[in-house]
Amino acid sequence: MNIAKEKLYHSLNERILILDGAMGTMIQGYKLEEKDFRNDALKDHSHPLKGNNDLLSITRPDVIREIHAIYFEAGADIAETNTFSSTSIAQADYGLEHLVFDLNYQSAKIAREVADEFTAREPHKPRFVAGSLGPTNRTASLSPDVNDPGYRAITFDQLVEAYQEQALGLIEGGVDLLLVETVFDTLNAKAALFALNSLLEDKELDIPIMVSGTITDASGRTLSGQTTQAFWTSVMHGNLFSIGLNCALGARDLLPYIKELDKHATCHVSAHPNAGLPNEFGEYDQAPEQMAQELEPFLKHGHLNILGGCCGTTPGHIRRIAELAAKYPPRTFKQTAVSEA
Repeated sequence: MNIAKEKLYHSLNERILILDGAMGTMIQGYKLEEKDFRNDALKDHSHPLKGNNDLLSITRPDVIREIHAIYFEAGADIAETNTFSSTSIAQADYGLEHLVFDLNYQSAKIAREVADEFTAREPHKPRFVAGSLGPTNRTASLSPDVNDPGYRAITFDQLVEAYQEQALGLIEGGVDLLLVETVFDTLNAKAALFALNSLLEDKELDIPIMVSGTITDASGRTLSGQTTQAFWTSVMHGNLFSIGLNCALGARDLLPYIKELDKHATCHVSAHPNAGLPNEFGEYDQAPEQMAQELEPFLKHGHLNILGGCCGTTPGHIRRIAELAAKYPPRTFKQTAVSEA
């Protein structure tokens, strides 16, 4: 076991670890313009780049560095890299497929440096970096054309190639974990798991893999139609360090599905819900205290090992979540799943 993984497991045995909050929410506060998303190499790039937040790791690394530091100051143990859309598939919208390795490498490097600074400052509270691998903007299970249900905009092999390219940059940049997150299509996640496990085996590396799915509505299913238990069953083969849920729902609505994961999962369980549900303007206005109140049952009943925030969460939310989580022990690790029988 590598040293970072050993420290990670030691920390998890002692307490619930805190994942950071929303990167996009924080970036919005900087009121950045098109020029902030360009450097000398991109000054004449033909596509508009504003809104491609992952690119800021190259063009405005000071912003990304500051955000990581603010979240660590607020109590986060784990920082997610600024790479949610750093695949060739997602970057194709901006004509930036050629920057994929550099996007991931630089994002991981920034987070690594900030994490190491905080660990040196507080050795009793080591900080970790999770390489964020988003779901891409394509789905392998569903057709984007209602008139051609058999059509697919992406293949399994294309997803595998894209995820391996992303992961290579993240690994070389120094991540401690690999987080396949916001999974709305389990087939995409299975491609990511195949890609990651193959890459780690080829390079003889021991890096924990996290998976976090998304329950899209009150039906309790992912977009590709799976229940929480079915989602776990579909990915449990993937040598997982943790399984969890994030995005789409606030804490209150997410709780029943986290309970289901707790019941069945044979690895650690995570959650990073949104700050409630968006209002009519698409904004998240749930205050930190209210979010903490809705999260307390997750902790009181021992459902979690890792807790953080997704859309709309800020350092204020993470600070309050960290204070709350410190009062409760982590979920007891279960070696075998509970059967329905």
